[in-house]
Amino acid sequence: MLAGVFLWRESMKNYGQAVCLKCLASLCFVILGVLCSPGTHTARLIVVGLVLGCIADVLLNLRYVFTKKGQLVFLVGILIFLSGHILYLAAVLHMCSNRMICIVVGIALTALLMIWIFRRITAKPAFKIFGVFYIGAIMLLNCIALGNLISSPSAFTAVFATGAVFFLISDIVLILNTFGARTRQSLRITNIGLYYIGQLLIAVSLLFLK
Repeated sequence: MLAGVFLWRESMKNYGQAVCLKCLASLCFVILGVLCSPGTHTARLIVVGLVLGCIADVLLNLRYVFTKKGQLVFLVGILIFLSGHILYLAAVLHMCSNRMICIVVGIALTALLMIWIFRRITAKPAFKIFGVFYIGAIMLLNCIALGNLISSPSAFTAVFATGAVFFLISDIVLILNTFGARTRQSLRITNIGLYYIGQLLIAVSLLFLK
């Protein structure tokens, strides 16, 4: 509900309220992660990843508040999101029994996806460089998470992998909507909806972590 109100205030260009509402919405998946966490090392990494996601959420919307520093704020937000993805990856990498296969597949899929995306967007070189590393990290996370699900099916690997997939699709929609020919509110709603579902699933997955 908070995410819906946030989108409404953002569409009305009330960016100050939108930032506050987005922060509250993101705090929900952080709190959920803390409540679900069994307190293991893996769980702590995921919870910190959720916290970084919350911080990045605020920064991505602050670019509308501080327009003169908008690009810098956006890049810092993406960098913090990247750090969160790396923590998610570190949390589940030790579970992977076929790391090299997952890494090779991740690199190949990243290359194909970035070629497809670059044909549909216009962005400065700095954004493209960040984009390659960012999408590369989350694609690798998805490959590892799905690899874990295949080799060691469990409630945790299933819920975590599903959350990671939603997160990836959300980021693809975000990139296309931000740097594409024109911004569409329908894509913005899709981006935010998939994102929060993904983060909530990652937080809930901690319930099943042993």
